[in-house]
Amino acid sequence: MNSQDFRPAMQRHLIIGTGVAAISAAEAIRSVDERGSIDFVGADSHGYYSRPGLAYFLTGELDEKQLFPYRPEDYKQLRARFHRGTVTRILRAEKVLEMNTGARLAYDRLLIATGSSAIRLNVPGASLAGVYKLDHLEDARRLLARAKQVRSAVVTGGGITALELAEGLAARGVQVNFIIRNERYWPTVLDEIESRIVAERLRAENIRVHFQSDVAEILGKNGQVAGVRLTNGRQIPAGLVAYAIGIAPRAELAREAGLACERGILVNERMETSQPDVFAAGDVAQVYDPLADRHILDSLWTPAREQGQAAGWNMAGRPRAYLKSVPFNVTRLAGLTTTIIGAVGTGGQEDLIGIARGDSETWRQIPNAIIAQGGFDVNHLRLMVGENFILGAIVMGDQKLSAPLQAIIRDQVDITAIRAQLLAPQAAIADILARFWADTHQRQRFTPMQ
Repeated sequence: MNSQDFRPAMQRHLIIGTGVAAISAAEAIRSVDERGSIDFVGADSHGYYSRPGLAYFLTGELDEKQLFPYRPEDYKQLRARFHRGTVTRILRAEKVLEMNTGARLAYDRLLIATGSSAIRLNVPGASLAGVYKLDHLEDARRLLARAKQVRSAVVTGGGITALELAEGLAARGVQVNFIIRNERYWPTVLDEIESRIVAERLRAENIRVHFQSDVAEILGKNGQVAGVRLTNGRQIPAGLVAYAIGIAPRAELAREAGLACERGILVNERMETSQPDVFAAGDVAQVYDPLADRHILDSLWTPAREQGQAAGWNMAGRPRAYLKSVPFNVTRLAGLTTTIIGAVGTGGQEDLIGIARGDSETWRQIPNAIIAQGGFDVNHLRLMVGENFILGAIVMGDQKLSAPLQAIIRDQVDITAIRAQLLAPQAAIADILARFWADTHQRQRFTPMQ
């Protein structure tokens, strides 16, 4: 009997979604399984593109073509097929998806990578023409088209996406009023100095920032946005309103199919759901974290890519555990490159409600010393220091220490030798860290092999 007779039957891999988790899963599957089929299902006609890049598309720094890292030939290399439409039901017993087109797609392994949706603004007038969120490319296109027709806009929200909306519109010559509910910008992650730096730079961009304010009503005229009324009664005229008030995992399909869910779809370290042969990854997946001993949502690009890759390997029969890495997010706040590493939150558990795009539920208050050094207003460094390790850091402006800090935090490098120096009053912590990192590398370089 020929050895080929023992080859397993060709597996049908079906992926709901076309984002980074979905693409990473397909790449992993194909790296292991040359024979199996790969099918994508999604309603977004644009397929895979860089959602973080939408911020730079809004400002005009990227053109639309640069948002697409994947080309038709890349799909061909995956030997994958794309089905346009919406999945209406997962029939677990039959291993079939029902589509809004009437089609039925069978699978052996299913990945749910449906991502998350922007939480809708729920105030009177929210359905008027001229009110926008930023969920996908079509939102950005419509927003930019409207920006050409108006002189002023209101943006409401308190996280990264709201800031990107405000800066994108300002870059297009629109007068922006930025409405922030809290007493300062992003208080669950940034400290008072960092929030102040951001606010001052926004004002320098001619963005009017209104703290401790909230939109009570969107005012209209002839079905179009005409302005907003704030909770304090103040009215602000505007021809456009944009909002970013949080995200929610798109887990409805999984819930209706009877899969175990909390806020997202519960998965184990192999990205498996409560149903055999059904996996989840990306924003929709609530992944078990053995260090925290609980399931955690993460809405960052890198974890979505890593989760998709792990799901793909496991779908193809190559067991691989997803181990959550130290949170690492490089973003831009008011034009200032900012790296956020590990545990840096300044708030409590209540801050986990309604996290902003780019945020992570692993950031929360830790009862350890907080030390900070600020030089020029565009250079700022803050560390969260434990007994033996640095637990988190924020680097604003000069990024020379970003990579070393990521390694120090990720690898839990013992910093007891410099802890007292770091905690000393007026310590030059950037210089101390730079010397420590150089010495650490030197010791690693010349340590003899055991």
